[in-house]
Amino acid sequence: MIDLYNDDCLKIMDKLIEDGVKVDSIITDPPYGMSFQSNNRKQKHKKIENDDNFDWLEGFAKKCYDISNENTAHYVFCSFHNIDKFKIAYEKYFKIKNILVWEKNNTSMGDLKGDFAPKVEFILFLHKGRRLINGKRDPNIFKFKRTGNKLHPTQKPVDLMEYLISKFTDKSDTVIDPFMGSGTTGVACKNLNRNFIGIELDKEYFDIAKERILD
Repeated sequence: MIDLYNDDCLKIMDKLIEDGVKVDSIITDPPYGMSFQSNNRKQKHKKIENDDNFDWLEGFAKKCYDISNENTAHYVFCSFHNIDKFKIAYEKYFKIKNILVWEKNNTSMGDLKGDFAPKVEFILFLHKGRRLINGKRDPNIFKFKRTGNKLHPTQKPVDLMEYLISKFTDKSDTVIDPFMGSGTTGVACKNLNRNFIGIELDKEYFDIAKERILD
């Protein structure tokens, strides 16, 4: 089962919750609240919508809780800039089990003369109830190559998403990504025989995701 929505995730999640839909994992990369815009010289993406405020965050965290089955595990990507705000919002509803670290194969730009070179992103790892891990227990630092962000300014690698999905869901479980972007989570779910619900507000990115997932 694959369901894709080109709409506001808060509205769609309300409708899904009203219809009694439940999911087994939320894996998403929401706006980081830092007005991010890629300055890649080869391809400069437009700014991400709603990336300049957190008016949506607490309501979103509550909807994540309401749509989740009991005893499930979830992943929310975030930047160090505002990780405290994400933690405060999510720990009202979930148990924050860990902060996972994605170590990339090369560094981002940033302040070239006044800062260390950034090479990681963070992932809040959440439980509703308690979900046991599939397979062996790995360290909380993962090394996966960057994508080059060809399709989206914060595009994640498929193999990273496959890894996260495989550790805490089973075949035929349902995964939702309310900030689907270019659809990487959906591609990973399709590869692993998981059901997928994807929501993306931006029509351009939605069309990219739809083509990737349904191809």
